Amino acid sequence: MSESKKVDAVDTTLVRQLADILKETELTEIEVERGDLKIKVKREITVASAPITYAAAPAPVAQTAPAAAPAPPVMPSDATTIVARAGEEVKSPMVGTAYLSPAPGTDAFVKPGDKVRKGQTLLIVEAMKTMNPITSPRDGVVAEIVVGDAQPVEFGEPLVVLEA
Repeated sequence: MSESKKVDAVDTTLVRQLADILKETELTEIEVERGDLKIKVKREITVASAPITYAAAPAPVAQTAPAAAPAPPVMPSDATTIVARAGEEVKSPMVGTAYLSPAPGTDAFVKPGDKVRKGQTLLIVEAMKTMNPITSPRDGVVAEIVVGDAQPVEFGEPLVVLEA
């Protein structure tokens, strides 16, 4: 079979269906093999078109006496503060950097008080140059966004608090 006939044999409908599956499932890559035909469809998710700049850390300052250990975090004791954190915490599934909007200078995905649907993107966690959408596990109302934009996050760290 000539090279041009092999190219003509590619099923463009299949390629489009695979691309649709990527969009629907938020996957980044899918591959199908049929006999000698192998089709791989990939998509790239980008958050920002502008380069990210990092500030240099300040130079260490010599101390004459050892620094005191930081005080442990104080848990709130008043009922209004405790109730404000009541709800379901959406936690980070990975270590990375949290971004509250799809690109710098654009509106955040969600704000406190917004009603969200199950599967709706709440924010993005970048890990190893891959943008991972963090979606709502259920319908609800955003009670609190616990992290800041471009803040490093750890596995299991609360990101957003949802109320019924």
